[in-house]
Amino acid sequence: MGETTKYPSLEGRCVFITGGATGIGAAMVEAFAMQGANVAFVDLDAVAAQALCAKLADQAGKRPWFKKVDVTDIDSLQAAIKAAAEELGPLQALINNAANDNRHSPAEVTAQGWRDCMAINLDAAFFATQAGAKLMALQSGGSIINFSSINALLGPANMPGYVTAKAGVVGMTKALARDYGESHIRVNAILPGWVVTERQLQTWLTPEAEADWMKQVALKERLQPSEVANLALFLAADDSRMITGQSFTIDGGRT
Repeated sequence: MGETTKYPSLEGRCVFITGGATGIGAAMVEAFAMQGANVAFVDLDAVAAQALCAKLADQAGKRPWFKKVDVTDIDSLQAAIKAAAEELGPLQALINNAANDNRHSPAEVTAQGWRDCMAINLDAAFFATQAGAKLMALQSGGSIINFSSINALLGPANMPGYVTAKAGVVGMTKALARDYGESHIRVNAILPGWVVTERQLQTWLTPEAEADWMKQVALKERLQPSEVANLALFLAADDSRMITGQSFTIDGGRT
């Protein structure tokens, strides 16, 4: 595992990740698999997901559990969480990572478009948590990690729905940490900065945009998906057992 910290408490732990086929999600699937966890994930990109599963079956000696699911289909999402736990063992960590950061000017947003944005960027995290917490409460608790974004703090232009949803994730995290604390379920949020994923390289991360980003950060290096995954490992492990209701920013010092 190179220089990555080994967390013994993650060995054999059932971990469920949404949006795990590519980008930060794939980095987390790989990181948890290499810790010896029993990893389950959902995504719409079945081709990328199967390639990742085959890779990890070889590298980690254990094939992750995968199901093609649209996380905005709440019934299917909650059913997948339950099915994964039945097959892999009691759910002990849930990571709500699936999102869509499409740009849109306020004037162009329709009522349906707004609802669609909330559905993937906020609603899915709540209802996955609802299902996951119910399972965790039956045992000794667990860790829920919600993905927000530093955009919730910065409020960039032409992303009103996404920014609103990601700000909602922070508030939801705080509220649910209180609601689920008596069941020994921890709820925390991760707020990444501009992470260099294939999607970002293909869409928004132009050389000019990256040069501007580098002027605004303290650490003049690219933020990699694996570095965000390392933070998720800590928050899922017993090493962070008394941390809940918190938001952790990882952005190279941008905010």
